[in-house]
Amino acid sequence: MRYLILSDIHSNWEALEAVLADAAGGFDETLCCGDLVGYGGDPNRVVEWARAAVRVVVRGNHDKACAGLEDLDWFNPIARAAAEWTASVLTPENLDYLRSLPKGPAPLDGFQILHGSPLDEDEYLLTPAAAAMQAPYLDREISFFGHTHYQGGFFCHRNGVRRIPQVRPGESRAVLSLEHNAAYLINPGSAGQPRDGDPRAAYVIYDSGDRTVEYRRVVYDIAGAQAKIRAAWLPELLAERLEVGN
Repeated sequence: MRYLILSDIHSNWEALEAVLADAAGGFDETLCCGDLVGYGGDPNRVVEWARAAVRVVVRGNHDKACAGLEDLDWFNPIARAAAEWTASVLTPENLDYLRSLPKGPAPLDGFQILHGSPLDEDEYLLTPAAAAMQAPYLDREISFFGHTHYQGGFFCHRNGVRRIPQVRPGESRAVLSLEHNAAYLINPGSAGQPRDGDPRAAYVIYDSGDRTVEYRRVVYDIAGAQAKIRAAWLPELLAERLEVGN
């Protein structure tokens, strides 16, 4: 089985459309590690796609906030403004869908998906030290997570934890062959708002038969996504950051 796994789409239809075109014909099912909405200018279109096409979505912190399930007081002013606008334009059906999303981790076919960490859906796993603290609690060999907007992840072995790098600049793909007797925390990266210095949309294809994870990056219509952010009078930083990937 081949899985298209995305995370942190953040209402960016142009990025999502490019991912789907790039991956077309190469996967059997789609999964999402959360944050369908927030920041971007096309929340309804993204949620409607998820409702129709995604087998499992775990909730992200922006999904919770925009659905009224999270206090916005701890959001920074830019994230709060985007969440408030998103909540105001989502259809009742799409709001209900966001409210119904399960908390991760969600077990699947021998692996799991989650948003933040196995112990806390809102925790950022950014360093090998943070990943090492999670390793004893991993009840699946392979866990896909998001939230950080950094593609890559962590290889957890009895000899220690090491970082898995993102796709290198100038390349579009990198294949990771999974070893036995180890655990993996795999971050597909952010499809809609990368923060790892690469503005291209990020995602992975996981082949459970071959035990490979293919990290991918794809160019998308950034100007189109920016235009929607500006048309909604969302904070200008949300448009500008798409160009630089941070």
